[in-house]
Amino acid sequence: MQNYSLYARMREHGTLAGKATDVPDVRFALPSTINWIRSLAILVDSLKLDFQAARRFYGNLQRRSITERELNSIFEQLLFSLHQIAALQAIADVPNKADVARVGIVTWYYGVYGAASAMIAACDGSFPDNHAATAQQWDRQFPANGLAMAPFGDRLSNLLESTLKRELAPIRARGKHSLTTVPATPEQAWGCCAEYLSGTAGWEQWNIQERLVDDREFKALGVDNFRTLPARQIRDAWYAKRGLAFLHQASRYRGKANYRDAIFLAYGKSVERLLEGFIHDLADVLKSFSAMAAGYASMRMGRERWSAFIDDLDEKRSISISPKTIWM
Repeated sequence: MQNYSLYARMREHGTLAGKATDVPDVRFALPSTINWIRSLAILVDSLKLDFQAARRFYGNLQRRSITERELNSIFEQLLFSLHQIAALQAIADVPNKADVARVGIVTWYYGVYGAASAMIAACDGSFPDNHAATAQQWDRQFPANGLAMAPFGDRLSNLLESTLKRELAPIRARGKHSLTTVPATPEQAWGCCAEYLSGTAGWEQWNIQERLVDDREFKALGVDNFRTLPARQIRDAWYAKRGLAFLHQASRYRGKANYRDAIFLAYGKSVERLLEGFIHDLADVLKSFSAMAAGYASMRMGRERWSAFIDDLDEKRSISISPKTIWM
C-alpha cells in the first residue's frame, strides 16, 4: 500500500484510547515537546542554577527538627533523583535519540518527582502518596510561597479565565516565542515557557470539563455543554480550586510522552535529527532541579547530616555519577 500512513490513519479514525480529534497535530506536538525542554535548559544555564546557588537562595531558612524516618525519606528520594540523572547521562550517548526519547522523558519526570518529594519531606515531614497530591503540595509549599527557584517558580493560582489573563501577563512579558520554533536566547526561552504554562492551563481546563460532565450536580442541570450560566458556575467553581505549577507541567509532559503524543517520538523521518541534543537537555534540567531540592534539604537538616549523607553515598554508590558533582 504505497500511500499507507499510520499518522493519517490515526488522524482519521482515532484509537481505542480516543477520538480522531484527540490525536494531536504533528506540526505542534513534537516541536513543543522538544522546545520546552530546550527552553528550560537555556534558562538553567543562563541563571546558573546549581547547588551553591540553591544554598544562597535558601540561606535564610532555619533548620528543622527532622526525625530519622523523615531524614531517610529525604535521602531516599534524592538518591532516586540522582539515579535518574545517571540514567539520562548513560543514554545520552545512544546514537539514535529517537530510540530513547520516550524513556528519557519518563526518566526525567521521575527524577523531578523524587527531588520534589524530598523537598516536601524536608519541609514538613509529609510524603504524599500519589503524583497529583505531590504536585499540589509542592505547589502550595514552594512556588506559592516564592520558594521555588526560577525557572521552576512560575505558577497560576487557579484556572479561572480572569486569573489566567492577569497572572500570565507578567510571565509573558519576559519574552515571546512560539513553542514550534527552537529557542536560542533566554528571552525566547521565557516565551516558550510561558506558552507551555498557558497550554497546560488549557489542558487542565479540558480535563476538568471532561470529568464534570459525569458529575451528579452537572447532570442534574440536564445540559451537555457549558453555554448556560448554571453550567459555567459549576465549572468555574472547579476551576477556582485548581492551581498549576511546574510539577503539574512535568506530569503532563510525562503523560504526553507515554500516551497522547507517543507516535511522534518514534515515527517520522525527521525525528532523529530533531532530537539531537534532547537527552542532554533533559539531564541538564534535571540536574538543576535536583540541585535546588538538595540545596533546600541541606539547609533544613544542617551541614553535619548533609555531609555525612554525601560522603557515604559517594563512597558506596554503584551508579557512575558522584553526588559531589551535583550537590556540593
